[in-house]
Amino acid sequence: MNRLLIRNGHVVDPANNVDEVGDILIVDGKIAQVGSHITQEANKVIDASDLIVTPGLIDIHVHLREPGYEHKETIATGTAAAAAGGFTTVVCMANTSPVIDTSEKIRNIYEIANRKLGKASEYGKWSTKANVYPVGSITKALAGEELTDIRGMLNAGAVGISDDGVTVMDSLLMRDALTLSAELDFPVMVHCEEHNLNADAVMNLGETSRKLKLIGSPNAAEDIIVARDILLAEMTGGHIHILHVSTEGAVELVRWGKQRGVKVTAEACPHHWVLTDEEVEKQGTNAKMHPPLRTKRDVNAVLEGLRDGTIDAIATDHAPHTPDEKAFGMVDAPNGIIGLETCVPLVITYLVDTGILSLKDAIAKLTHIPADILGISRGTLSVGAVADVTIIDTQKTAKVDIDTSRSKSRNSPFNDWQLKGFPVKTIREGIEM
Repeated sequence: MNRLLIRNGHVVDPANNVDEVGDILIVDGKIAQVGSHITQEANKVIDASDLIVTPGLIDIHVHLREPGYEHKETIATGTAAAAAGGFTTVVCMANTSPVIDTSEKIRNIYEIANRKLGKASEYGKWSTKANVYPVGSITKALAGEELTDIRGMLNAGAVGISDDGVTVMDSLLMRDALTLSAELDFPVMVHCEEHNLNADAVMNLGETSRKLKLIGSPNAAEDIIVARDILLAEMTGGHIHILHVSTEGAVELVRWGKQRGVKVTAEACPHHWVLTDEEVEKQGTNAKMHPPLRTKRDVNAVLEGLRDGTIDAIATDHAPHTPDEKAFGMVDAPNGIIGLETCVPLVITYLVDTGILSLKDAIAKLTHIPADILGISRGTLSVGAVADVTIIDTQKTAKVDIDTSRSKSRNSPFNDWQLKGFPVKTIREGIEM
């Protein structure tokens, strides 16, 4: 019997309203006991004095690139970065090559992620360092023309559907996807950009884009699709999840949808509540993403949305690209940044220490709330739950060194930033990763 005791940690488990110093006993990969002064013997004891102990963190939105783009990232390297960043569970998007648009391809992701190598314990040694849940695409090949076999992909283990990276412009297809969502209870996770308004855009439309003479995407491009999809969710009763909210208008629309009783959830990424479009002038392609970095007014709106609960979850949109690809320049370089290893310190530094969120509320947005959105049994320290645990030193300060990242890629705007609050241990089913 494998027993691990975490002693004297500040346990923060929002799902169970726990926020106090205590111990956690893990037996054979499950939470066996949570309380104070646990005296049972254990094979190993971790002294978590002055540290925060939380349920294993969940990133609801990552790009692992495998299959097809293994030069950028693989499931193994992406989950290594996840574990280094305190995440025990990641949800991977479907825009791979080939696109994850069939039940067979969903099963293939699970086969890669759950393969075991050797036998470090009775649970084996995984080939990956975090749990991986795949999302299937809404439309075949992300072409926006025909719905996939959504029911089949769900039966194979998909936790939602998304054409992330592109918007499904056909409202009838979105209606049909959301109708099925209402029937089968799964999230339709949407990338919201009206492509006729943001064609060829490489950054936010505004003062900085005009100064740099670059084509910009207006806020309206995001807001129009957010409004459409909330209205379609209201009409069908489906669950719409808005990915990477970036505009003031989108935050207000999600708030409006919730007030109307629409089943709408939303996430925000650190770069959209830390950086503005002025960063493009400083960092070039490492500040290029879609939706783009916006203005200070938008940043403040996203922060308020996080504070008042309009924005449910925190995600990274981890999007690795090689240095050569990012060197193509603003017009031709791909969109996106890596984010798994910088998320927690950005949350502590810019949300918790500034008073935007309490530590408990911040952890909720990284644990049981994303689990609830997806309908997966993770994100709590309940007795009997899978023992996924993250231990965080909220007082640890360090300078980000992107060259030490476990990711294959290095495209981050946060290199050399001094941040506070870093994960120090990540435990997956009772095993330290």
